[in-house]
Parts: sequence; structure tokens; C-alpha cells
Amino acid sequence: MINTREDWHPADIIAAIRKKGSTLTALSRESGLGSSTLSNTLSRRWPKGEMIIAQMIGVPAWEIWPSRYYNAKGELVVPKLRTPKAVV
Repeated sequence: MINTREDWHPADIIAAIRKKGSTLTALSRESGLGSSTLSNTLSRRWPKGEMIIAQMIGVPAWEIWPSRYYNAKGELVVPKLRTPKAVV
């Protein structure tokens, strides 16, 4: 089975965030990032940013960006996110 679903259009992602009462800039800042950092996720693969946006929208990241989460065989591949090291 090959994945034939398309990624959400960036305008649809931004609209979904706005429907939840926020903006991409505000979400970036709330996540401790620079104001435009999450906008990179709209055009480039970045699992951490994708998960932040997906949690805000309430939809799994692989539904928003299927091209980033399904391999050539159509199998779901979820990347492991790095966890920050504890500061001692």
C-alpha cells in the first residue's frame, strides 16, 4: 500500500491554529522558541515542531504531513524525539 494522501496546505495549518485561538508566532513563543521558528516546520521536516503544532491543533502530525511520516511502502514511521539532558 502506497500513501497517496497529501500534506495539509500551510494556509490550512495556520487556519487550524487560528481556530484554536492562537497564531504560529504565539505558539513559537509559548514553546520557548524564537517567534518565527515554527514557521520553518511548514516547509521543512522538523519532528519537534511538527509535534508542537499537531498538539495545538489536536490532530496527529502524520495526518498533517503524511509525506513526512509514511515510507515508500505506505508504513507509518514515527521518529523518536530527543529528550533534553538534565542540567546538574
